[in-house]
Amino acid sequence: MSKFQIITLAVFVVCIIGGVIGFATFKGSSSKTTLSPITVWGTFPAETFTQYLGNINNGAAEPVNATYTQIAPDQFNGTFIAALARGTGPDVVLLPVDMILPHLDKITSIPYTALPQRTFMDTYIQEANIYLSANGALAIPFTVDPLIMYWNRDMFNAAGIATYPKYWDETVKLIPKLTVRDSNGNVTKSTMAMGDFTNTTNAREIFGTLLMQLGNPVTAYDGKGLLGTTISSQNASVSQAVLSFYTQFVDPSSPNYTWNRGMPNDKTAFLSGITGTYFGFASELKGLRAKNPNLNFDAAPLPQVKTGGTKATYGRMYGFSILKSSANVNNAYQIISALTSAANLASLSTTLYLPSVRRDLIAAGSSDPYLSVFDTTALITNTWLDADVSQSRALFANMVQSVTSGKNTVSEAIQDIESQYNLLLRNTTQ
Repeated sequence: MSKFQIITLAVFVVCIIGGVIGFATFKGSSSKTTLSPITVWGTFPAETFTQYLGNINNGAAEPVNATYTQIAPDQFNGTFIAALARGTGPDVVLLPVDMILPHLDKITSIPYTALPQRTFMDTYIQEANIYLSANGALAIPFTVDPLIMYWNRDMFNAAGIATYPKYWDETVKLIPKLTVRDSNGNVTKSTMAMGDFTNTTNAREIFGTLLMQLGNPVTAYDGKGLLGTTISSQNASVSQAVLSFYTQFVDPSSPNYTWNRGMPNDKTAFLSGITGTYFGFASELKGLRAKNPNLNFDAAPLPQVKTGGTKATYGRMYGFSILKSSANVNNAYQIISALTSAANLASLSTTLYLPSVRRDLIAAGSSDPYLSVFDTTALITNTWLDADVSQSRALFANMVQSVTSGKNTVSEAIQDIESQYNLLLRNTTQ
């Protein structure tokens, strides 16, 4: 045999061995009657996870052995990294998508030999595709919480508005009907909380949604494999359009002026009946009802771009990721597969009163007036890889503030956040 043939054969054999090892590592079933326990750490509520696990084990022939520890988001990274250094870390992490970027090097992907890419895409909603990598799935989806629009029925009825707006241009047209100003021009009742970050609960997610609706993914990998922001000069038209649209609502000289930082927090304003809409998460429904049982409001999908856009809304998705440091990745894979089975996730959606991450469960439909809205919205949820949610929120807020204060033009603000956000992302991934 020639030297070239020998090298080629050697590479081929290595690939086969690697494939066999990968397949064996993530077997679909186990010869063991009972799987050994695993440890899971995350920011998901411990009470909910414990209840969910208990419900599964109450009806199971063999228990699902998992111990869960909840860690506050602002403490997770430090606690997790320190534990790994000591060799006392968990087998699995349960985190929202925008927290996994700093830990991608610690996650072992589930190979497509065990969980085919086509099976994954057919099983889970579109947002879950963010977990797909060249070598396999970085996580198995667990829950999703979509950003939606709550609207005050009494305010709409009093203004002669028959239904909620489905598009942003329709929402803007409501401002003359819903926004009320006093003799000095001060806003006393608002159509929506847009244009500022100081008193808008989900401003980062709203702004990101506007970008995604115009085809801007917020962050993306370039040709060199580096993650950077797409709020940039290369996407200037979209980035500037979104920033201009967002900031107009706090400009007193704009005909669409309807919000300012002197207003109460947007959720408080909505519960007080002085804001016609509130852009919040589906999970906030029960809390809103509890805080003001007399408020006559409803839920609807977040407004979309009528023409030339992509249907999208932000979704807070949690997923299970297996760590390279786990002593038994196959054991962990089997347990999280059980935790995310169709039957178990169906009961979880009922418990959480949230849509499922599985397409088949959404396709089954719901007669519940709110879950039907949540299910439809879940199909268009999306998100982005982020370095640090609190830091990116601060960057977004500074960008908006620089425009509304007159410090920067829209173009200058985009240039600033491009360099600052890229630096944050690169520091996280390098």
